[in-house]
Amino acid sequence: MQPSEIISENKMPLGIDENSIEEYTSQSKLLLEFTKLPNIDKAWVFKSQNDDTSKAMFLISQSNLLANKRRKYILSANISKSKEQSVSFQWSPFPTEMAGVWTVVPSPSGLKLLVVRNGEDQSPTKLEIWSECQLEKEIVVPQSVHGSIYTDAWFEGISWNKEETLIAYIAEEAPQPKPVFNDFGYNNNNENKKGLSEKDDNSWKGQGDWEEEWGETYFRKRRPSLFILQISSGEVRAVEGIPRTLSVGQVVWAPENDNHLIFVGWTSENGFQKTPRKLGIKYCYNRPCALYAVSKPFGESNNETISVVELTSHSLSSAFFPRFSPDGKYLVFLSARSAVDSGAHGATRSLHKIEWPLDRVPKPNLNIIDLVKVVMCPKDESSFPGLYCSGFLTNPWLNDGYTILVSSMWRSTDAILSINIISGQVSRISPDSDHSFDLLAIDGDNILSASSCPIDPPKLNYGQLEVSGKWNWAEVSSNPILKCSDKIKSLLTARSFSILNIPVSNPSNNLSDGGKNPYEAILISCKDSKNHATILVLHGGPHTVFTSCYYKSYAFLSSLGFNILMINYRGSLGFGEEALQSLPGNIGSQAPDRFFAACTRNPACNLSLMVGTTDIPDWVYFESCGKEGKNYFTESPSPEFLALFYNKSPIFHISKVKTPLLFLLGAQDLRVPVSNGLQYARALRERGGEVKVILFPEDVHGIERPQSDFESFLNIGVWFKNHLNK
Repeated sequence: MQPSEIISENKMPLGIDENSIEEYTSQSKLLLEFTKLPNIDKAWVFKSQNDDTSKAMFLISQSNLLANKRRKYILSANISKSKEQSVSFQWSPFPTEMAGVWTVVPSPSGLKLLVVRNGEDQSPTKLEIWSECQLEKEIVVPQSVHGSIYTDAWFEGISWNKEETLIAYIAEEAPQPKPVFNDFGYNNNNENKKGLSEKDDNSWKGQGDWEEEWGETYFRKRRPSLFILQISSGEVRAVEGIPRTLSVGQVVWAPENDNHLIFVGWTSENGFQKTPRKLGIKYCYNRPCALYAVSKPFGESNNETISVVELTSHSLSSAFFPRFSPDGKYLVFLSARSAVDSGAHGATRSLHKIEWPLDRVPKPNLNIIDLVKVVMCPKDESSFPGLYCSGFLTNPWLNDGYTILVSSMWRSTDAILSINIISGQVSRISPDSDHSFDLLAIDGDNILSASSCPIDPPKLNYGQLEVSGKWNWAEVSSNPILKCSDKIKSLLTARSFSILNIPVSNPSNNLSDGGKNPYEAILISCKDSKNHATILVLHGGPHTVFTSCYYKSYAFLSSLGFNILMINYRGSLGFGEEALQSLPGNIGSQAPDRFFAACTRNPACNLSLMVGTTDIPDWVYFESCGKEGKNYFTESPSPEFLALFYNKSPIFHISKVKTPLLFLLGAQDLRVPVSNGLQYARALRERGGEVKVILFPEDVHGIERPQSDFESFLNIGVWFKNHLNK
């Protein structure tokens, strides 16, 4: 070999050969086009003095690959409505970037804006109060008061009071004291001399007792706690009286002079026989939780003992996302009781209400009224399949004050539902089509939504409630937010999509009626699809679902000339509770010789290994054993259970696997730790299998950091293209 050849070979990136360079180059340029399209994270609509006009504000994010972050910015529009039900949007000429901002929360009137800037490392948190044209107040909250504010859409709860003088929010409690040591040993006086660092004071801090975190994506998140900011003084106080065994979130103000707060509390005693154990909570609706009420720490009653009132757990194992009706008569909330009671990490939700006491004083054991019950088995494919929503808008009400709107999965689509909290009647109000609709904001009796499908990026839609009770929908023209390039439009126009209905072949007599019903798949197909290879995609969970919305990653893979088939197998959300519960206990079948290539992202390959390393060991028991798994769960599984878990795992079938396999692994994954994927990859290699592994050092289970997401799907595209051409 010549020296020049050695130099050339050394310059080639690891894992990329000369035959792949052209694919990497062309596909990376194409993927960049798909990556540029922004997302609407949140939207708000504010009333004006004129009933025919209102103002919309959008919080938008876009991948910033160089910084490996999501760039956030705000764009506003004036909405004008005519008597002929025509609507026009006048957009601001340019967006405003929100650099270093974690979230923004407008006040109820829309005249003030809270901007949250969480500090990194040990830096303080900054809270900014903005008016229409200037910064009104900046509050710096040191780590000694609390840590980062939660903006995760689960523990998150940031709530303005009606008078816009107080803001309640959830933040990580201040760090607990650590033991201090010096040259004389243990320093009983834990406070260093004022102004001196540990180094200057000849001391150092120990680690102290280990305290559990809340698992996947909650690194260093141990106890979400409740705080209130008094805007006029800039003072921040912790709400006292809440037991340390509770982690809190989703706070709202009660509707009586702002004297009480309602919040959701999760106990840390989730282990075997209620032993202390913080099982992973991300995507896990089966964690018991309840609604609580507590009095605020500002006001005349501040010198009195603050008591916490538990509102729901006496008759309901799950209650979350509380919302008061506009008149304050009802407290409405969601429940995942079917998930908690069965052990499934995701299941059909239910909706409930409490009649708030006339004296406006929270009381335990209030009567809970069922509004929308769990649907076990829908009558047919057009019937309401059950409630599958993950939360509510801050203001989810129409003008009548008793109709609440939600986004919910409806089989293989996302739909917008209206629910009458007096009668419990549920209606699908988004257009009855194969497209998916997501609720963004409510404008009186009108709706701002985003609609999309797998071959059409999101578009803004405006829905208007007619006098007859019907909804009139129109696309918002001249929308500057969700514009994609002409190249992407051209590629996607050449694709078609459909939702396939797949009958269950030879159903067992032991199956429930819901388990025997057909399941569905979403097919993105090329023209002359029979002459194109098909990528079969299985969602994770397993109790999640593919809906017919736009997926940037699958649109990209489709544009490479592949058909895409996304399977909503039995056990998926959106098809009724019986269909969902038909999967647990029946996992473990394999089809190792049907594909010319495969790829997997953070796969569960060996349940007997995973059960001792994951943040959700109860998941292993439930999916392996069904509903009885909840009763078997322990941190020390017997040899018999370890053997069962192994037999239910992909590694049990590894001797049959001949398919080349690409592994994409997040090194910080607590849900399916990286050891699972690495063990399986090494086992395939020792059997002569073709294996490629890409490890993302800073990523968790989702592999969602912009650079990692980009490299992940670029390698999937190149992997499939290379093996298709072999």
